[in-house]
Amino acid sequence: MASLLSVPLPGDGPIGEAWVLSDRTDHQSQIANGPLKGQRLGQVMKQFPESLMGKLSSRFTHFPLLLKFLDAHEMFSVQVHPSDAHPDLIREGDTAKTEAWVVIDAAKGSQIYAGLKSATTAGSLKESLLDGTIADHLVSISPKPGDAVFIPGGTVHTLGDDVVVFEVQQNSDTTFRLYDWGHIDPETNEPRALQVDEALACIEFGGAMPALYLPVSKPHHLSNARGFSIAAPFSCGGCLGKTASPLEQQESRACWLGLKDQARSCRMAYTHRWLRCVAIGKLVHLKQMA
Repeated sequence: MASLLSVPLPGDGPIGEAWVLSDRTDHQSQIANGPLKGQRLGQVMKQFPESLMGKLSSRFTHFPLLLKFLDAHEMFSVQVHPSDAHPDLIREGDTAKTEAWVVIDAAKGSQIYAGLKSATTAGSLKESLLDGTIADHLVSISPKPGDAVFIPGGTVHTLGDDVVVFEVQQNSDTTFRLYDWGHIDPETNEPRALQVDEALACIEFGGAMPALYLPVSKPHHLSNARGFSIAAPFSCGGCLGKTASPLEQQESRACWLGLKDQARSCRMAYTHRWLRCVAIGKLVHLKQMA
């Protein structure tokens, strides 16, 4: 993690999560330079909504994305974030959470789990929590640097065994832990709390699958974007809610990764003009382990 950041990490303990751009009320990014130096991202959103969000400015009172690095030395907890289909599971003032990971570094045995195997039911998943066989029900990826994984809300997921990713997510901090591999909270010396009922309630059994995108050497279709190809067994229309054409797939993923100004088909079609407006002066928030 330290090698990826421009500022030193505090203390000697492991840091599993570093927020680098946030418009959360409790963790606000600050402008690092220029005439707006020192102002918080939330303040700039209120002053210049159209400059940051363009035609989407009327839809958001907070900057809609949260950017972070994840450094998963051990396996993170198996977790789920609610989608818009479950507003009752979203805390007041928060949103649903769909995210995407770009693999920065990975060891030989690194793992990403994203999505449930097709035969998994709510009943069999519950049983696996009791006997510790949950990994048998998860779709496994052996990540390589440059891989990108799109994870819709409602998708069971985790990662670990020495993998570092850059995460682009909706501006939400709603997470339900389903399973935690026996991890002990160092502050309480007790197992960390799980939210099994909430997690099971928001899992999209048989719904849209995550999508794995592999980097290719030449851009495909998009002149201003890095190209990606799709790898089985993942579906490619998850972010669109329908079967997507190759061009739509490319544009959607490019949008999430901040690689293209416009993405015609993705409902999360944020412009990336904010990249030219906001510079991060310091880390916003650090966590030991997700």
